[in-house]
Amino acid sequence: MELAYIPSPSHGVLHLGPIPLRGYAFCIIIGVFLAVWLGNKRWIARGGRAGTVADIAVWAVPFGLVGGRLYHVITDYELYFSEGRDWVDAFKIWQGGLGIWGAIALGALGAWIGCRRRGIPLPAWADAVAPGIAFAQACGRWGNWFNQELYGKATDLPWALHITSSTDGRVPGYYHPTFLYESLWCVGVGFLVIWADRRFKLGHGRAFALYVAAYCVGRGWIEYMRVDDAHHILGLRLNDWTAMVVFVLAVVYIVISSRLRPGREEIVEPRADEDAPAADDETASAEDAAGKDADKSEGRTGDKAESGREGKGEDGTEGDSVDLGKETVTESTTSSESATSSKSAGTASAAESETESGEESEARDEAGSAKKG
Repeated sequence: MELAYIPSPSHGVLHLGPIPLRGYAFCIIIGVFLAVWLGNKRWIARGGRAGTVADIAVWAVPFGLVGGRLYHVITDYELYFSEGRDWVDAFKIWQGGLGIWGAIALGALGAWIGCRRRGIPLPAWADAVAPGIAFAQACGRWGNWFNQELYGKATDLPWALHITSSTDGRVPGYYHPTFLYESLWCVGVGFLVIWADRRFKLGHGRAFALYVAAYCVGRGWIEYMRVDDAHHILGLRLNDWTAMVVFVLAVVYIVISSRLRPGREEIVEPRADEDAPAADDETASAEDAAGKDADKSEGRTGDKAESGREGKGEDGTEGDSVDLGKETVTESTTSSESATSSKSAGTASAAESETESGEESEARDEAGSAKKG
């Protein structure tokens, strides 16, 4: 008996009344939300509009689910169309069975349709969502844990996965948790893409191509460890060959794209650039309005200051009043001087009159004395 191992859930579904809550579906849903959330943040950072990633995901996700299921059903057709099997099970996606290769291929078609409708380049959108897709895969792989599927060879490692189910040819025991290996690998791929994108300014689909190439490297050695039934070509599982081919295509795309279209897109969403000038115009209008208000305030302040200066006699009415007052004082002084001169003249005239009267009296006295003699 193993002392340390990863236990498997006894069942992968919980029932909330008549509603089944399946762990596999929850893992996929959480992954989709994580990819859209991170993709939206990266899209905005590249100059796009908020919500664009989600709008395109409405097309990409359903196409991806259909593509993933088609790839699984085609490559494992004997599970649904061989003797004793029910072909209706091919539509029971909640029981597991999504091929990442078909999900990416058909999901890309859905994304292309969404991008075309929005008038934005598909490579730029793919670059924005690339690390989010890797993280979504990391979440989705835990759905295999709920279904007790896609495990590896038998092992006695302390992190071995304990399989308890015996349905569909399973043999209870302790196996390599390949779902966990791939989940951790996808987390590493997501952070690798984020780092490389910041370091090298990847654009024109090269960040997405890096994600694809890095995932293929991990999928190759993890696929080699799995023991579930699969088609083999020249001794290798079909998914190993697929990983090698897709890896080469991704690397070739990175090399050719970097030569033909170096750097990163300057504009990823034309409408976002149209919104930016409108926002600038609104800001400019607000600034103009603020400037006019400031000018009016300055005008009112200037008028008050000018009135104040006039009140203080700097150059206004009160200054004129003071000047008039000065002229009045001058005129009053002149009038006083004239009055004083008049008084002096009158005094002189009176003195002369008294002198003349005295002389006349003396002349009369002298005349009277002469008569008497």
